[in-house]
Parts: sequence; C-alpha cells; structure tokens
Amino acid sequence: MRDIDVSVVVPVHNCRPYLDRCLTSILVQRVSREIVVVDDGSTDGGADLLDLYAACHPGVVRVFRQGPSGGAGRPRNVGLSHARGRYVFFCDADDHLGPEALERMLAMADRNGSDIVLGKIVGHGRRAPVSMFHENADRVPLGDSAVYNSLSCFKLFRREMLERHAIRFDESLLVGEDVVFTTHAYCHAEVISVVADYDCYHLVDRPDGSSIMQRPGSRDPVAWLRMIRRPIEVMTSHVRPGALRDHLLRRHFRMDAFGSLGRPFLEAGPDQREEIAAEVADLCDRWLTDGVRDRLRAIDRSRLAALRDIDRLVRLAHVESAVVRRELTGLCWDAGGRLAVSGRVALSAPVGGDGPEPDVGGLVLVLRRRHEGPERPRDVVVPVDGGPEGFTGAVDVAALSSGVWDVHVRIECEGVARLARLGADRDGRIVPPVPRVAGGVVALPYFTRPHGNLSVDVGGHVVSVPGNVRLTRTRWMFGHRLAIDGEVTVGAARPAARAVRHLVWRERCSGRERREPVVAGEGGAFAVRQAANRLGPGTWDAYLELDLGGPPTLFRIEAPAEAIAPPRTWWRGLVRRNVRPYATAGKGRLSTAVRTLTPGAFVRRLLR
Repeated sequence: MRDIDVSVVVPVHNCRPYLDRCLTSILVQRVSREIVVVDDGSTDGGADLLDLYAACHPGVVRVFRQGPSGGAGRPRNVGLSHARGRYVFFCDADDHLGPEALERMLAMADRNGSDIVLGKIVGHGRRAPVSMFHENADRVPLGDSAVYNSLSCFKLFRREMLERHAIRFDESLLVGEDVVFTTHAYCHAEVISVVADYDCYHLVDRPDGSSIMQRPGSRDPVAWLRMIRRPIEVMTSHVRPGALRDHLLRRHFRMDAFGSLGRPFLEAGPDQREEIAAEVADLCDRWLTDGVRDRLRAIDRSRLAALRDIDRLVRLAHVESAVVRRELTGLCWDAGGRLAVSGRVALSAPVGGDGPEPDVGGLVLVLRRRHEGPERPRDVVVPVDGGPEGFTGAVDVAALSSGVWDVHVRIECEGVARLARLGADRDGRIVPPVPRVAGGVVALPYFTRPHGNLSVDVGGHVVSVPGNVRLTRTRWMFGHRLAIDGEVTVGAARPAARAVRHLVWRERCSGRERREPVVAGEGGAFAVRQAANRLGPGTWDAYLELDLGGPPTLFRIEAPAEAIAPPRTWWRGLVRRNVRPYATAGKGRLSTAVRTLTPGAFVRRLLR
C-alpha cells in the first residue's frame, strides 16, 4: 500500500448533479490522496456514478454505503474511520476544491508541522468567512487571531491528532455537528496555519435549496442557541479560565448568541423573541465573564443591558439591520486649505417595514488609515456642521499622517454607531479637487476603483502625483560643470524648498542611477551644478526627486530647446569626452548623451 498524504472524506446524499465536479476537483490534486466517499442512502442515481468512479480509479476512490442518517455527522465519522492518510480533509459533495488546494495546504502543513491548516474559502451564493484569510500564516496563535471565527470542518486536519483525542462529529445534531468537531480540534492543535493567497474551497449554494443548511428552520435561532452550548462546553472543558478562554468565548457570544438578536430576532414572532432572549440570557449567566464583556462591541453591550426589554432589543436589531443611505453632495478645498466634504445620510429599516425609522444623531466624519501590521492606527474624527439632511465636514489634511485614508460617515442611533464609506453615491459632476501641498506633504483626494468611494492619499502612495518640472536654462561653468536651473510645481502649487531633494540621472540602457544635490529656493526654483565627469558613457535621462510625505516622487524635466546648452568636448589625458545635453524628441525632456573615445578605440576606428 502506497503512503497516502491526504484522505478526502465526502459524505453524499442525493447530490448527483454536483458529484462530477466535486470528485474531479479532488482527483486533479497533485498530492498522494484517496477519496473516501460515504453514500448516506442516496436515491437519485448517484450510487451508480460512484461505482463508475470507483471502478475507474481503484484504490483511490473508495465507496462505503449506509442507510440515510439525516445529517452529515455519521457519514463523516464513517469516512474518518476508513481514512488512511496522514491528513484528512472534509469536502461536501456539492462543493469543490481549487486545482492546487491540497498541494498548497499540504506544503504548508509539512513545512510547519501543522495540526490544522485553514485554506481560503470562497462562496458562490453563500457567505464565506473572510476575517482569517487576510494573509498567509505559518503559525497562528489561537488566542491572538481570527481563526476561531471559522468553525466549519472544511480544513486540513492531522489524522493522528484526531485519533489520539477521539475527535468525532456529534451524530445527534443535524446542524452544527461540524462546529463541535472543529472546536474540539482547535483545543488540541499545537500548530495552526493559514493559506490565504489561493481559493482552496468553493462553497456552493444549491439552486434547488435542498441542502441541510438551506432547509426551512435549519438556522432556527432557538435551536441554534441550544446547540451552541455543546461546543462551548467542549472548549471550556479544555481551556482554563483566562485571556484565551475569554477570546474564544467572545466569538460564541458575538456570532452565535448576540448574532441571534439581529436579523433572526426581527424575523421571529413575539413568542419566539421571548425564547431567544431567555436563551441568550442563560448563556450569559453561565459563561459571560468580565474579560468577555470587555471584548464586546458597543451594540452587544447595549443588548446585554436590554435582555429583559424585548422592545429595545427590537429597536437595536432594526438599527443594526438598517441600510445606511448616504450621498456625497460636495467636495472642494475651502479658504483655509481644508478638504470640505458635504453630504446627506439616513438610516432605513429593511426588515418588514414594521420598525420605527431610527432617529439619527452623533453625526461625524471618520477617516480610517489603511494599514499593514497587527496594530490599526487611530481613526481621525472630524466634526460636521448641519444635520443628516445636509452636513459639511472640513478635513485638515496637514494633520493626517502619511498613508491612504478612507473617508466614512458615522451616525448614532439608540446609542449604536453605524459606519459607512462615503462617495460611491454622488452626483456625476463631482470630481476630486486638485492635489494640495500642505506643510511639505501632498494630499490627493480620489475615488477608488471599482467602487468609487472617497479616499485621501497623503504622500502619493497609490495615486500618481501630478507635477511639472520645467528647465529655465542650462550653461557650462568652470571645471566642465553643467549648471541646470529650473522650477517645479505640484498640482497648482509650488512645493516647499525642503521637499526638493535630488536631481536623478538614470542611464537608459542599464537603469543605473546617480543622484546630485539640489539647491532649492522659494517659489519652486531649484539649481544643480552637475560635474559632467561623473556621468559615464551612455544616455542619461534627468529626473527631479521630491519628498512629498510618501515614497520618493520623480518628475521628468521638460526642456525647451532654447534652454539647452551646446555640447562640450574635452580631453582628459588620452581620453576624449563628449557631453551633449538635449531635449528628447516628442515630449522634449532633458537628457544627456555621454561619449568617450580612447586611443585604442580611435585606432580600431581607423582600421575599419
């Protein structure tokens, strides 16, 4: 028997239309794998197709049959009991894998000795988790990451870990059996890894609505709240009280308990709302610690205080479910050099139309800087004049640190803040104002693509800085120095003298560069005294480098023909050097051609 790296367990029940795509996506995986298919009493002809696959792929596709169990827990357990691979992956028959999914996850596991590998999940008509898939990670700490947010079983598990700790699916559950399984596995995993740069698992919605999760009542909030006690009990029996347990409990309260007080609460009838609130209250009595409370969102703390007030819970659910309708009505620079942002905003309740229209208050603009790294920079809050029907906020761009800032509008209702990007809904005549230089830093308002939201690039990180550098004159000075004088503008302004850094010569063929110091004056004027001997043979293009608060900004230098100094030739020992400044054809930009002639080259030229 050959060594098997991955056993893919596929529970099947009346999935004939999806089987080909599912099984083929596993067969094309370039790893040593087996497919353990458990037919859970299919009656749609899928059994014949499974026999065909098993006959065509002996030893690779293994089919086991049993009577219908009603859920996925029992067939997955049966498949796990027959698995022979070092790792196990669970794939539903109506879903499929990306062509390189197992190869990438297995490489991650072998490189790090992983017990669990999360591969990026993408949804097709179904919601897929995203918070844990921002970047690849060799080793993710359970208590300082978002991996516990994903409790589905569509992951790569080390089989030895599952066997050693008797980790199995709860066969008594029709919904949530994988939540119990994955929670138990997380409790024993020493190394957890993430593959985030490849679409590993494709989660597919069945058009006929026949999957368990699509059946009416599959996510009955009361039943779900009673089910969620089991994974919480499993987790708390393995994790001691403290920061880690509080971090994991926060997930269950935020996504399961208080999540049931959102849209499911609005869709429930009056009697069921009482039951939901009672179940949540009981969960809080048993497991809500001060550490969990400190980690809750503001709206969940409001719900916690209102568990005995059904009407307030309904209002809070309306606020959370409401659509934030906003429109950008104006964008310009004001007389003080601030970015004036005008708009309108309102909340509208989308569920049933029976909820009160929320009263809007606490209206501000919020600028949030995009970031890389574990710590998010502090938001900048900008007060506004006016009200929801028409407001204006003035953003002091000189006070923003270097980076890209996304503009949001924030409103409050029932003590709950709602945040939404601003700009996508706007009058087509609104265009970004010209860039502005403030305090030596350039600020570039722009609309993102493809969504068209308003952002401000401070320093020119993602938006090209518009500028113009014009040569006023060149002349030769003593010592074969080429004097270059010019002036620079950025947008419609002259940059501060400290922003002008270097004259950069870039050799056109090799790409090598030489930097020369620049003497900058007021009003964008600058001067360079270039020692022509420092430029080697080749064609050199001239750029002016500016520091505008972000990455170095390079502008080509426009050169009117009348401002170009004539060529100069001189001898240095036995080497003749010719330096010819010129304006390029077409756009007329400053370049310099440098040619040298040695005695050997002169002789070879004569002998041709």
